[in-house]
Amino acid sequence: MFLLLQFIAFILMIVTWIIVIQVILSLLISFNVINTHNDFVRGLYTALERMTDPIYRPIRRILPDFGPLDLSPMVVLLVLFFLRGTVIPYLMYQTGGI
Repeated sequence: MFLLLQFIAFILMIVTWIIVIQVILSLLISFNVINTHNDFVRGLYTALERMTDPIYRPIRRILPDFGPLDLSPMVVLLVLFFLRGTVIPYLMYQTGGI
């Protein structure tokens, strides 16, 4: 059980970094620092969008529309931080892993 919880914590960390990279890339594209005419940037952005969109979609249905401001990555990051910071350690403690 302890190894499973460590694996879940590792996956949550990877998802967190994917979301952070996607948000930074999205901001750089929005402010025209980099553009999507570059094949690498377009491919990376498309891949990150495909990975994160299934996570954002349920939250976007719940949150009100703020126009160009998308708060769903922030909500997902808060949930991930809560899971990694409280739920996973609590479950590890309960199973005798810590």
